[in-house]
Amino acid sequence: MNRLPRSLVRLGTLVTALAVSALLLPAPNARAHDKDDDDARIRQGFKIAPVVLDYGKKKRDAVGLGSYFVNTMGCNDCHTHPSYVQGHDPFKGQPELINADQYLTGGREFGPFTSANLTPDAQGNPAGLTFEEFRKTLRTGHDPDGSRPPLPPLLQVMPWPVYGKMIDSDLRAIYEYLRAIPSRDDNPDPGPGP
Repeated sequence: MNRLPRSLVRLGTLVTALAVSALLLPAPNARAHDKDDDDARIRQGFKIAPVVLDYGKKKRDAVGLGSYFVNTMGCNDCHTHPSYVQGHDPFKGQPELINADQYLTGGREFGPFTSANLTPDAQGNPAGLTFEEFRKTLRTGHDPDGSRPPLPPLLQVMPWPVYGKMIDSDLRAIYEYLRAIPSRDDNPDPGPGP
């Protein structure tokens, strides 16, 4: 049986190790692709924001990305009542026009639960929450208003188990977007969904 010289075995081992490493490491253009995707999400977020945004001292890219999340994940469906302007409900085959006057002011009723107003308070905090309180609410589902018997202390309609899995930078982007939308009073005409 022929034996390979040790140097050839070492070379083969090195080549195999490099090939396996190359397969496990992301390609350089994969990182660029991720950046391109983020840029596309930010641009789309600005395009689909249904209200005029106040950038102030906020990170513009975070606001755009937050808009992308908020406006593609269905936040409007629960936190705006009614969701669409009369005659502009896409679920009825009509051209879509979001109800900007009540955008994210809450008021959608789900039995004993009413969706919260997410617009910024006088201090600029969405739903009156600091980022830490906002993140905790989305991660744990604990109602920031506290337990209101006979209601449970955990949010029952809000899909916090889903949104709570988002990474902190995505939650921060959502928070920054909510800080940038117009501050409005609670929805004056709460009611059930369509």
